[in-house]
Amino acid sequence: GTIPPMKVMVAIPWRAEPGRELAHSLTLRHWAGVLPEAQVVDVDSGSELFSRAGSRNEAVRQAERAGAEVVVIGDADTLVDEVPLGLAIEGARTSGKVHLPYVVCRSLGADGTAQYCEGVPLSECDAIPVYGSCGGIYVTTPSTWWAHGGQDERFRGWGFEDVAWVHAHVTLLGEPVRHEGNIYPLDHPVGAKEVPLLEANYALLVRYEEAAGNPEAMRALIAESAE
Repeated sequence: GTIPPMKVMVAIPWRAEPGRELAHSLTLRHWAGVLPEAQVVDVDSGSELFSRAGSRNEAVRQAERAGAEVVVIGDADTLVDEVPLGLAIEGARTSGKVHLPYVVCRSLGADGTAQYCEGVPLSECDAIPVYGSCGGIYVTTPSTWWAHGGQDERFRGWGFEDVAWVHAHVTLLGEPVRHEGNIYPLDHPVGAKEVPLLEANYALLVRYEEAAGNPEAMRALIAESAE
């Protein structure tokens, strides 16, 4: 028999910031092109200081309420190759792991973003390749997301929530599944990184690094964040 089409939601953590609107609108247009069937929503957890971790968790809650089988959580400035995205969506349904639809993060910068706006194909735009990136776009089922605690909302402001997330995933579920391909962050002004928050985030990341490889310690750390 034929497989019934699955319901896919694309959820974009987003709170308007000066200078980021163009990247956001280009990202919305991109999703309409690569996943025309999907419902695409902007998500903000509503915390006083915008929370990437909290908004990603809220994205999964909204996907659950909408009855989506798979949720693609994508940054508001990040585009993706279509083929690995399709493989990630199909794989995430049944694997019990989060899928990352890329190996290389090709950061477009001002020149690459201008070329993209002029109609140059993404693969031909000037970019700086970054290896080992673990954020940007996540493809998951709600149950898989919650099975390893989602993302820790104690990370505030910018930084490290995605690295901590990988430690939790690897420790409790194994390595996230990667698909050969690229993501493409667009150029936009970089927000201020507040030093006290950055230091607190780093201290929390160190606790994740210490719990890595120890499922009991990792579950305790995640349970603490849920409180």
